[in-house]
Amino acid sequence: MGDFTHFNEQGRARMVDISDKQETVRTAVAQTSLFVTKEIYENIQQGTMAKGDVLSVAQVAGIMAAKNTSQWIPMCHPLALSGVDIRFDWDVNADTYQLKIEASVKTKGNTGVEMEALTSASATALTIYDMCKAVDKGMVIGETFLVEKTGGKNGDFKR
Repeated sequence: MGDFTHFNEQGRARMVDISDKQETVRTAVAQTSLFVTKEIYENIQQGTMAKGDVLSVAQVAGIMAAKNTSQWIPMCHPLALSGVDIRFDWDVNADTYQLKIEASVKTKGNTGVEMEALTSASATALTIYDMCKAVDKGMVIGETFLVEKTGGKNGDFKR
């Protein structure tokens, strides 16, 4: 079990010790999307969804999720985040209504924020689904992926 970082010498789960890692500024950007109907698109755009301002609530959910990632993902370290930003961009083509969601997370610390960005994007999409499901339960949450990350010993990554 010596080759696996999340197992101790007895083969039991452990949280990796990051105390010797260098503290650097670390960022991560994750993206996901949600495919919705024209009715949902129009309700969100016009602010007429019965449950309220969908995108504002979803932004708050995404920020909360980033801050609480260590409570969702067992081996994640609790982090003091410097910033979380959620952005939306509609891609409308013919009869396809796709809401692209981008979550950016930043910290200064000794471990990265990739999981926080991915969790944030996912929770944002799930919140939108929850707030719109009364109109249509057929919404599809699209691919979720890391767009880029900076900082740390493994260096930068850009998709």
